[in-house]
Amino acid sequence: MTFFTDPQILLSDKLLELVYIVMGLIAFFLGVHNFIDKSNPHRIGTGIFWSALGIVIGAGRFLTPLTNGVLIIIMTLPAIFKRVSKGHTHTASKDYMYQMADKIGNKVFIPALCIGVVAILTALFTNLGALVGVGLGVILAMIILMILSKDNKPHVFLEDSFDMLATVGPLSMLPMLLASLGAVFTQAGVGKIISNAVSSIVPTGNVNIGIILYALGMVIFTMIMGNAFAAITVMTVGIGAPFVLNQGAEPALVTMVALTCGFCGTLLTPMAANFNIVPVAILEMKDKYGVIKNQALIAIVMLILQICYMIFFK
Repeated sequence: MTFFTDPQILLSDKLLELVYIVMGLIAFFLGVHNFIDKSNPHRIGTGIFWSALGIVIGAGRFLTPLTNGVLIIIMTLPAIFKRVSKGHTHTASKDYMYQMADKIGNKVFIPALCIGVVAILTALFTNLGALVGVGLGVILAMIILMILSKDNKPHVFLEDSFDMLATVGPLSMLPMLLASLGAVFTQAGVGKIISNAVSSIVPTGNVNIGIILYALGMVIFTMIMGNAFAAITVMTVGIGAPFVLNQGAEPALVTMVALTCGFCGTLLTPMAANFNIVPVAILEMKDKYGVIKNQALIAIVMLILQICYMIFFK
């Protein structure tokens, strides 16, 4: 038993818990907002979905597994029956947006850049973790936005959060569910099943074929799961370790590039909601696969280059 814990780790846990609580409160109050929003044709279903989601995110760690499970089932029902929709929005007028675009110009990118910079610095130089860094970056970005325009009051950020979540809808849950799917696959031994199947077709000791299958497997499983981080564990257990790493390939180089091969799969799948479905919803594109179609060629070219890189520098 240890009696001493790094204060930064304790602080990180508390800050991360605070981040989840804030996220949960935003989702919960979005649910309440929709319950009373008569302009929303599905206000009851929408209210149930967001309120249940808010409780799970904000208070799930304090509830029993059974309670969380019931809430998740309740949450999914309105989504399944398509009773979750977008109600009243707080979108600014086009004239106001053009006016602010002329006034602020490229300075508008500074807050977004700050989020990434703070997240990286927090991850590199503290034990707080990147997610806490993102939260701190968002706070800094809000302060910068308030400096850039006096119209950016606290309620504006809350309303914009409501609008963003309402626009994305139930798809906002997809990344979390798919990440969990990776853990389920690993626990269920999918990697070992893949390993047994690959061993019957890959010649013993042919590391180049192993690299090709490893890369393609990352792409395919990422397209299924929508998340390269979920796919990397399964593919490394099933193909990477036995057919590439055990054959003498450089572990750091191969696994790192294999992960980026998975990102090529991210560009090719609607399951990667944050990258390919959310932009379609926000931009109100007519072709729901428009983003993927524009990324497909780049993804294929990058995949080929990365496979070649692994083969030549393994």
